[in-house]
Order: sequence, then C-alpha cells, then structure tokens
Amino acid sequence: MGKIAFVTGGTGFVGSHLVEALLERGYSEIRCLVRSEPKWLNGLDIVPIRGSLHDSTKIKRALQDVDFVYHLGAMTRARTWDKLYEANVVSTMSLMAEAKAANIPKICVASSLAVVGNAGEMLADESTSYAPVSMYGQSKLIMEYALADADLPTVIVRPPVVYGPRDRDLLSFFAAVNRGLCVAPQGDTGLSLVYVKDLVRGIIAATESPRTTGETYYIGNQRVISWEQLQKSSESALGKTSRMIRVPRSLIMLLGTVSELAGRLSRTYPALNREKAREILHATKQCSSEKAREHFGYVSEVSLDNGVKETIAWYRAQDWL
Repeated sequence: MGKIAFVTGGTGFVGSHLVEALLERGYSEIRCLVRSEPKWLNGLDIVPIRGSLHDSTKIKRALQDVDFVYHLGAMTRARTWDKLYEANVVSTMSLMAEAKAANIPKICVASSLAVVGNAGEMLADESTSYAPVSMYGQSKLIMEYALADADLPTVIVRPPVVYGPRDRDLLSFFAAVNRGLCVAPQGDTGLSLVYVKDLVRGIIAATESPRTTGETYYIGNQRVISWEQLQKSSESALGKTSRMIRVPRSLIMLLGTVSELAGRLSRTYPALNREKAREILHATKQCSSEKAREHFGYVSEVSLDNGVKETIAWYRAQDWL
C-alpha cells in the first residue's frame, strides 16, 4: 500500500510541483485542499478537498489514514497584518489541531528565509537569530514559535527565493533582461536561489526522513548566486544581451511606494511594494543548506543555467514572455 498525503497550497507555484513530484514518487493517494479553482492541478490524479483550513469537518475527513501532511498553503503578501496573521498563523494552527487529533505521523510546514530579516549575518544558517523586517517574515516567525509549542511531529523548511515554471515573482526580472535591462540593487552581492524541482525534492526528503522530526532546515542552493551570474544565465537562455542597472538603495523604498500606490489604482498588491522594499534593503538574502545535506543528504541538482533555461522556455510556451 502506497503512502497517502494531504497537501495544502497545492494549487500554487511550489505546491503544484510538489504534487507532481509525489505522484512520480508513487504515493497512492494525494488529497489537495482546493479553495476555488484547481489551477495547476487540473488533469492530475489527486483527490480535491473543497473548502478552507477552517472547515473542520472536511479537514478531519481529509486527514483520515494520512501518512504525511505537506502544509505549503500561505499568504506571501498582503496590505494588512491581520490578513497575514490569519492566513499564516491562525489557519496553520487550526490545521495543526486537527492533525494532532488525527495522530498524523509527520507534518512538513513551509516557512521562509524571511523570518531571519536583519540579523546582521550575510549567510544565514539554522543558528542565526531573527529580526524580520516585513510583516510576512514576522507572521512566519510567529507561526514557527506556535509550532514549537504545539508538541507535534513537524519539520519546518525555509526556502530562499524560489524560481521555475509557474513563478510570477521573478518573471519581471527575466522580462527586463529580455528588453535589454538587468535591474539589481546597488551594493547587493547576491542571493540564495533554489530551483523549484530541487526544493520539492528537499521538502519530500525532509518529510520522509525519520531524523528530521522537530528540526528546521534551509533548502536552497550550494552556492550564492551573484546578479551578474543570473544576468549571464538569463541572457544565454533568452538569446539576448542586457545592460546591468544598479538601483541606488535610496530609490528602492521610493519605487516600492510608487508601485504599491499604482497597485491601489488597479486594485492589486504588486510584488514590489514597501514591505518587499524593506526586505531588499535590510533582510538577509543568503542561506546555507549544509544542515539539510548532513541530516538527509539534500543537495541541489539543477544548475543555474539549466534552471533558468527551463524556466524561460516554459514562460515562452505559455506566452508569459
């Protein structure tokens, strides 16, 4: 009998790749929480659970006989603290209460490098202190503290910036390079990136390993990527050349503010906003995955060149680029 998994966030960017990887791994049944549209889950052999994490009756049924819970459902940006707290803390702990009652053997919860914030270290590891600079980072840190008090068989994974097919956040960077401009923060030495397929491999390995219960791991790349390296890989995949534009730090908050105000006119909350500007200016952007390598053998396998090439090919196939 194969394993049974319950996945939240499966309709999103990372979650949909996770579901595909679980299917390839031979899980016998994958139940996915679907709030409205199945999106990237269309056509996949999954069991949709229609509703939200607060639908206690449905969640109880979804958790019956489950081996692993993969909780990737989250809100990455919102205009107000209340929305982030509700989505990332209250909803998570509502699920945890049901998982505890169902005696789930192992639960993986996705957090973020954003919990570190301005910790005074260039390269974060699991011993680095926390000083989140954004509401998102703060909500994820509070979530982690709540999990620590819940006495559950959890493992927490903290990805850095994730890229790959279906991602929209780095799409603007690739689109700019496609137009001949590579835009990066002035004085920024680089960032940790992880290709989505590497990340989901790490998530599954961390969840299935018996050693990881009660632990937290960064799941990233073995090396920090400079903006020049990302520019070069993007140019190669696009068949274009671009000019590097380093944005002065004094302008980054202004750009975030203007972008956010423009979003109000279009009733959207853009990826570049004041909260994201604070992270660009002050937050740690680099992390080490050495603990994950030591505990369950995680190493990233997809090179930057290949990951960017696959991502841009997918964007073009979808007419996103």
